[in-house]
Amino acid sequence: MMKVDVGLGERSYPILIAAGLLDDARTQLAPLARRDRLIVVTDDHVAATQLPRLAAGLADIEIVPIILPAGEATKSWPVLERLTDRLLDEGVERSDRIIALGGGVIGDLVGFAASILKRGCGFVQVPTTLLAQVDSSVGGKTAINTRAGKNLVGAFHQPDLVLIDPTTLDTLAAREVRAGYAEVVKYGLIDDFEFFSWCEAHAVKLLAGDADARSHAIAHSVAAKARVVAADERETTGTRALLNLGHTFGHALEAETGFSDLLLHGEGVACGMALAFRFSAATGLCSGQDAARVTRHLADAGLPTTLAEAHVDADGATLVGHMAHDKKMAGGRLPFLLARGIGQTFLAKDVDLQHVAHFLDDERRR
Repeated sequence: MMKVDVGLGERSYPILIAAGLLDDARTQLAPLARRDRLIVVTDDHVAATQLPRLAAGLADIEIVPIILPAGEATKSWPVLERLTDRLLDEGVERSDRIIALGGGVIGDLVGFAASILKRGCGFVQVPTTLLAQVDSSVGGKTAINTRAGKNLVGAFHQPDLVLIDPTTLDTLAAREVRAGYAEVVKYGLIDDFEFFSWCEAHAVKLLAGDADARSHAIAHSVAAKARVVAADERETTGTRALLNLGHTFGHALEAETGFSDLLLHGEGVACGMALAFRFSAATGLCSGQDAARVTRHLADAGLPTTLAEAHVDADGATLVGHMAHDKKMAGGRLPFLLARGIGQTFLAKDVDLQHVAHFLDDERRR
């Protein structure tokens, strides 16, 4: 078993990574069960594949399942209300630990519900998608979506524990794994050229299901994120903002596609990273060779790298309009994650949105 600690003083917690963790869940979760029962929130897809494994692994601990619809639409006010009402009906106390079993949608929603329920109760992340395992389950960002955009209502609320069982990925559709891979390669693009090179050499095996490649990618990604979160938990110094590489462009693409299955979050991030590198090259920050190398690798992994591949035909002004709702907007300016090269990402606070719009108009003609 691999263990990564997120060092946040009294809010510190461990991330455990091992094949078969779900099948031996009692070992880790029994100390958190009150009255020998645990409330498990999941979605209808994960309930069919992983909930029986978790139940069997918990042995004599009673599970109280709360099963929600799968999909991004679940991160909403109406579902949050339903969930909190149900948790209160079940008598949840502040000392309880609600189990979030699922991908990023479930983790974000359950984490936010836990942050506001009785002014804060505990929860455990048991991520079942690659994207959630390497990104959203770690770091305490919780949120729901609103009409104005993605993740605009939320809170920082750290989990008590993260349990990652890479074998849950075996039941995922190939497209879901590819979408999660975007968040893996992101760590190489931010500040780790050697890891990007590792991704170039091992992506095919990872995507094909190689257990060693998946475990290495998950552990490396989690350790990288844990270091950043420990250094800048609430994104106040700019360090944690680096984790948003590709997200400003990506969230605009997701908004344009209605936050639907037309463009999965990881696919939006992949296209957003390709756009960020090409914008950096267009403005003379990095070489065209680096931008082309990033685009080529993402495309080879089966991810969208152009507006057309992301099913977006909007003009630049429309996409920039979506960006105007970004929660990072301050003083009328929107910071962008740009790059001076692979592994050399930085936060740019002086980007002219008109230039971004013109760039996106050019991209529309690719």
